[in-house]
Amino acid sequence: MRICLITPEPGHPLLAAAAGLLRAAGHQVESLDPGTAAGPPAAPLADVYLLKARTPRALALARELERRGAPVVNPSAATTLCQDRTAMAELAARAGLPFAATRTHDSLGVWAAGGDPVPGGPVVVKSRHSRRHDLVARVDDAARLRELAARWPQEPVVVQDFAPNSGWDHKLWAVGDRVFAALRRSELTPEGRGPTLPLALGALPAGWAELVLRVGEVFALDVYGVDVIDTGGGAPLVVDVNAFPGIRGQAGAPEALAGLALTRATAHHG
Repeated sequence: MRICLITPEPGHPLLAAAAGLLRAAGHQVESLDPGTAAGPPAAPLADVYLLKARTPRALALARELERRGAPVVNPSAATTLCQDRTAMAELAARAGLPFAATRTHDSLGVWAAGGDPVPGGPVVVKSRHSRRHDLVARVDDAARLRELAARWPQEPVVVQDFAPNSGWDHKLWAVGDRVFAALRRSELTPEGRGPTLPLALGALPAGWAELVLRVGEVFALDVYGVDVIDTGGGAPLVVDVNAFPGIRGQAGAPEALAGLALTRATAHHG
């Protein structure tokens, strides 16, 4: 099989490890940097493409490959949707997922100028469009909001009520039907984002692994991350969904990704 990685970083630990396993099994693995590629590759196409990059050029490349009949993991439409937190919340609500209630403002500056933004308590403000180094901040009062608005005046944002929690996010990932888990200190704590700690699946509250797989079904994702907080008594609240995250340091993740690539490639030929 020929497997192609759509990424500017083929040396990323997850990708490199999965590629090594595939090559050891006799498969061909290549990479395509969407930032430098002149356009879609000429025929013959690879048997499957793994879409790790999420830039506009990467998404355009993936759409063209899909148009030409190539399987792409994750699909370009699903990857695009996960970059819009408003669309993400709307889809989750329609599907009945326990997703944080989300409001949208077209401009942080205009919203901040409109009066007291947090009459009922703290809120979490995030960039509407998910990307590297985007805005994610807790806002307790109007002064904090004005501070953020001065730095991000034109930024479209989503707003979620702050849910009291332990200060540790559950970082849950799926590769196909395999679920992986870790704990990470939230970036919303006074100490800021902290270390990632291992977490056995058996330590998750009942039903959380199944919830992760349900998210994948709803969002049409094969490789994805789900950020969940425990609001008390094991009640989960999903606060974000990410297409093809890094999944670093998770034993078995490279094997799961290699197996998924072969499964999708075989199904395409089947």
